[in-house]
Amino acid sequence: MASNDYHFITTWHLEATPEEVSAILADAEDLARWWPSVYLEVEREEPGDERGVGAVVRLYTKGWLPYTLRWRFIVTESNPPRGFSLEANGDFVGRGIWTFEQVGQETVATYDWRILAEKGVLRRLSFVMKPLFSANHHWAMAKGEESLRLELARRRATTLDARMRIPKPPGPTFPHNLRRRSRPAR
Repeated sequence: MASNDYHFITTWHLEATPEEVSAILADAEDLARWWPSVYLEVEREEPGDERGVGAVVRLYTKGWLPYTLRWRFIVTESNPPRGFSLEANGDFVGRGIWTFEQVGQETVATYDWRILAEKGVLRRLSFVMKPLFSANHHWAMAKGEESLRLELARRRATTLDARMRIPKPPGPTFPHNLRRRSRPAR
């Protein structure tokens, strides 16, 4: 395994249906709203087919550490509500696979993420910083689980008052270090 090669498997146990979890995670354009600790900007470049296959999404992301990542993914497989797969390129190159399985009253959401970290600092320092970079990924996924639980509660709230009592999702760390990219005119 190369020093900049990473393989993570994340498992979330959620009080939700696979349909609920799949609908939220498959809506890439909404990630920056409900998972703002990681997803700073998300833009769909290509819509894909009726299941999202072929969709191309551009992302500007971060974790706990004070660096940001620019990357894209293309949805390569989609089987709602059982899961979807994506191919990543940019500061990451690799493959991610989300699966959603109903187990009793909960959905077990599993993310299998195999990537090569290609951003200069990650590629060059992985041989000594791999544990720290791995911890950064685990932090980001923990924030995702926390944010997803809040989003599920928000979507299930039956009144405006109930929605207003749900806390906002956690925001990004080191926000003063973030430089928003200006969007090109279209």
